Amino acid sequence: MRLDATDLRILDAIQRDGRITKLALADKAGLSPTACWMRLRKFEKAGIISGYHAHVALRRLAPVASLLVELTLANHRQADFDRFERAVRDVPEIVCCWSVGGGVDYILKIVAADIDAYQRLIDALLDRELGIARYFTYIVTKTVKEEPVLPLAMLVDEA
Repeated sequence: MRLDATDLRILDAIQRDGRITKLALADKAGLSPTACWMRLRKFEKAGIISGYHAHVALRRLAPVASLLVELTLANHRQADFDRFERAVRDVPEIVCCWSVGGGVDYILKIVAADIDAYQRLIDALLDRELGIARYFTYIVTKTVKEEPVLPLAMLVDEA
């Protein structure tokens, strides 16, 4: 889908404030409320907007451990990747899983109550015999930047 400058303004505004009113969004986009709403619905139907979420400051609720894990599978058949990916989808503590190229197969972002809870999670994954050959864990000591807003104007060609 080709986007114009107005589309990018709508998407930028909705990323920054998912609770923005229809009227305020239309004003930011420079459109009538009806025209703006129609574009928004078009984005939703096309899957460009996949949901509306609140960004929860988890550390304000409870002390947590955030971890990044590099993980390599022992075998590299499609069935091995599929089995591992199905298992990952069922683990709520694994909040992101990226399949990557390079020296490892996956990078995981995990949130756990503490390091012991993380280790129990890893032990449970290993016990399930998902084909994990090795993993390396990195403990996040400080979040320097975690930006939920994508720089769309820099990444998308306008129509």
